[in-house]
Amino acid sequence: MIDITTALRTNGSVRGFTPEPVSDAVVAALLDDARFAPSGGNQQPWRVAVVKDAAVRRQMADHMRPVWQEYMGAQQAGKRAFAFGKSTGDAPIAVPNALIDQIETVPVVLAIAADLRRIAIMDGNQDQRPAIVGGASIYPFCWSILLAAKARGLGGVLTTFLSRAEQGAAPVLGLPDGHALAATIFLGVPTHQNTKLRRNPVETFATVDRFDGPPLAP
Repeated sequence: MIDITTALRTNGSVRGFTPEPVSDAVVAALLDDARFAPSGGNQQPWRVAVVKDAAVRRQMADHMRPVWQEYMGAQQAGKRAFAFGKSTGDAPIAVPNALIDQIETVPVVLAIAADLRRIAIMDGNQDQRPAIVGGASIYPFCWSILLAAKARGLGGVLTTFLSRAEQGAAPVLGLPDGHALAATIFLGVPTHQNTKLRRNPVETFATVDRFDGPPLAP
């Protein structure tokens, strides 16, 4: 186990894994830790599918690939893909993605669902933008999975490409009614372990009293 400060400062996205398998016991143990994540009203609205079947994984990849290609097309055009949930209309680009192209070889693939009936979506009345705060009841759990994996010498990455293709992916994964596909998490033994991450300093994003207030001094 590593201390929490080290984990927070080194737990960047990992997309390359060795062939070393990760046992069900380890997956169960990290989920056992992650279940203590906070959620609104302590509703714990998460469901996890540990996807092992190669055919199911391939179908997941088939749904993710067009989204990935659309994302790359927008990026190539100098635009932010899917901002406010909208497509940019730029031509998709077929760029390799190892996690999608070789999904059968990823040691652990988790599909994370959220029971929307147990989440208070406080900003659901905002007509001028998409609702976002409901994620507060599911993404701390996802992050806790990644931290629990880090503590065990593993690495991983959370993606949401499959969420954009939820309608097609739902029957593949047996997504229950009233649930949203919140994330896909890939885990394994990293081919490269992060030791230092580059992030913007606190004074660039934290201000006093108001968002247009003076920077918070370190």
